[in-house]
Amino acid sequence: MAKIKIVNMMFYGFNGLYEYEREQGQKFYFDVEVTTKNDKVVETDNLDDTIDSGAIYAVVKDAVANKRFRLLQALGGHIGDKLLAQYSVIAEVKVTIRKPNVPISGPLDYVQIEIVRKAQ
Repeated sequence: MAKIKIVNMMFYGFNGLYEYEREQGQKFYFDVEVTTKNDKVVETDNLDDTIDSGAIYAVVKDAVANKRFRLLQALGGHIGDKLLAQYSVIAEVKVTIRKPNVPISGPLDYVQIEIVRKAQ
């Protein structure tokens, strides 16, 4: 197996439990870790045996730009499911999302969720 990690992608999105969050929007930060079913790419040096990191970025960007979710877990699951459906070389996807501006009365850096999806 081989792993590809993209760390700290930033997108402006309109996700949140409260209506004002979905109307005003805010920055969200994403990490995606993809594990391939094998490490054939190491021997072949062929893009067909792995997934291009630009394709991963595009899936995350599309999900944030074209979907709205109340819960970050749903957004993370959507991204993981979309990657698994589009790329048969993927065995597992881990999506981490950080939301810095949360409606919690107290000092904190961000709220973070992590979702893991596995190929069937």
